[in-house]
Amino acid sequence: MEDKGFILAIDQSTATTKVFLFDSKLNIVARAARSHKQYYPSPGWVEHDPREIVKKTYEACREVLHNVPKDNVLAVSITNQRETVVVWDGSGQPIYNAVVWQCQRGKEICESLKSRGYADVVRDKTGLLIDPYFSASKITWLVKNVKEVKEKLLEGDLHVGTMDSWLVWNLTKDKVYASDYSNASRTLLLNINTLSWDEELIEMFEISGVKLPSLVDSDSAVGYTDLDGILPHGVPILGVMGDSSAALYGQLGFELGDTKATYGTGTSIMINVKNFKPRLKSGVLSIGWSQGGKVDFVVEGNIHSSGDTVKWLVEQMELAGSIEEVEKLAASVENNDGVYFVPAFVGLGAPYWENDARALICGMSRRTNKSHIARAAIESIAYQVYDLFTALCEEAGVTPRELRADGGATKNAFLMQFQANVLNVPVTVSKFEDCSALGVALLAARRLGLMDPSEFQLERVYYYPSMDEAERRELIRGWREAVQRTVLRVRGEQHG
Repeated sequence: MEDKGFILAIDQSTATTKVFLFDSKLNIVARAARSHKQYYPSPGWVEHDPREIVKKTYEACREVLHNVPKDNVLAVSITNQRETVVVWDGSGQPIYNAVVWQCQRGKEICESLKSRGYADVVRDKTGLLIDPYFSASKITWLVKNVKEVKEKLLEGDLHVGTMDSWLVWNLTKDKVYASDYSNASRTLLLNINTLSWDEELIEMFEISGVKLPSLVDSDSAVGYTDLDGILPHGVPILGVMGDSSAALYGQLGFELGDTKATYGTGTSIMINVKNFKPRLKSGVLSIGWSQGGKVDFVVEGNIHSSGDTVKWLVEQMELAGSIEEVEKLAASVENNDGVYFVPAFVGLGAPYWENDARALICGMSRRTNKSHIARAAIESIAYQVYDLFTALCEEAGVTPRELRADGGATKNAFLMQFQANVLNVPVTVSKFEDCSALGVALLAARRLGLMDPSEFQLERVYYYPSMDEAERRELIRGWREAVQRTVLRVRGEQHG
């Protein structure tokens, strides 16, 4: 039977732009990837070249469509790195490099706003914290420090957007200037109560006069694209979401309490809370997606060091020759022998919020060997997820039946089983590695009438809790004591 057509999904991430071609049953027909250069002009600063990203996107699109009937492409979908800011003028020319979500150049701007008492109003309006991680302070910095940006603002020709807006603008040949709600909710400029750009926030960040994109549903037909002439005719751009939201959608997390964790350099946890907007201490509240004018909110929290901890053991400490070797060492001993590793290399994020904390290994004895250190490092990932998962669930008032996991570290069966044991809930790992791309493709398939996402069958590997409850409690107690030592050391230094 002839296929009904293809969906092309663009996954534009921090280091790479991946493009996937799905058939109408959402099997991957072809894939391609292009990396782009990272720029570090000052310590703590990170930039990308927005022109290069567009160029690499088209290159990857051309590759996946090379041996496919191009007139069978039904739609293009986009998922992207969030919070990253692009500034351009009305002719479509970037005025500066893209300022990446990791970039800390807005730190002083954020500290100033917090010192003036704006934290609560920002939290109430946006669901977020005043933090340089989000987009607004990056825009403020550009306006205050880049002459060309300031000039375009005064001329009324400063277009600002997250990466989805920049890609849509280019894919539609400068005809559409739009952003979906999941991306807009990470800027610190969207009022999640009114679902509109907030003038008070715009004034607070001193960027009045800036042009901001039209706000659209994640499943909107945003515009049409022929992928710069690669396709014989224009097809709709259907399905636009930030990458974390798209991963939850790709994990079929449509119901209240559905929870996913993406294990990467750090780990992000996201819980679908539907139309509920809880007051949070441990995490932030964002928009997961909007379909047909209906918004699903999500509770989010981020852990700074997960896969990065294992990488540190390999690259800095030379404890092992590879990440796989660390995993083998960890599995070679029956337990951690009382050793705990708190990987606070860049402080502790949610739910601890100790930015000045530093890494700690404790509980070592004369028996301790490198296998115990390796095990403690991998276990630290699961303990941090336990703490954040527990805090977010309590604040959101939900009790998830399982944790849906994706990301590179999910290939580590030891970690996934230990995670299930510590959480005392099943952990399910998607066999589909690129859940963000799948998420936006599912959204497009729904709009095209090809498939109801709730009927999609996602292959999973299941890990069920198998640890004695007394042992579980004792391990968690030891971890909490180790974290407390780290925190007390910081507070002692601050008051010493």
